[in-house]
Amino acid sequence: MVELIVLYPQPKDVDRFEEDYDRHLEVLHEKTGIPAGEKPYTVTRFLPGPDGDPPYYQMFAMPFPSTEALQATMASSGMQEVAADANRISTGGAPTILVGAAR
Repeated sequence: MVELIVLYPQPKDVDRFEEDYDRHLEVLHEKTGIPAGEKPYTVTRFLPGPDGDPPYYQMFAMPFPSTEALQATMASSGMQEVAADANRISTGGAPTILVGAAR
């Protein structure tokens, strides 16, 4: 099991990011064939801590059964469109993309 993680920096305009992100999730569903209402992913919004706002505003995480499955999905034209849209909505800088494996 591997997990795709996308970390979005603090946006310049939070309200605009929220609107854009809702549409971004619709694009994800459309381009990857995830049925409406299903969420095989999690979205976590980070809260301020003792030192103020964290460097990241939000995290998207989606598990895949294998590295090969993740690579195949990422190579698809639909997921390329999703990635381009993620860059478009991330007004605080480019999102950070990580791949993790459970230990």
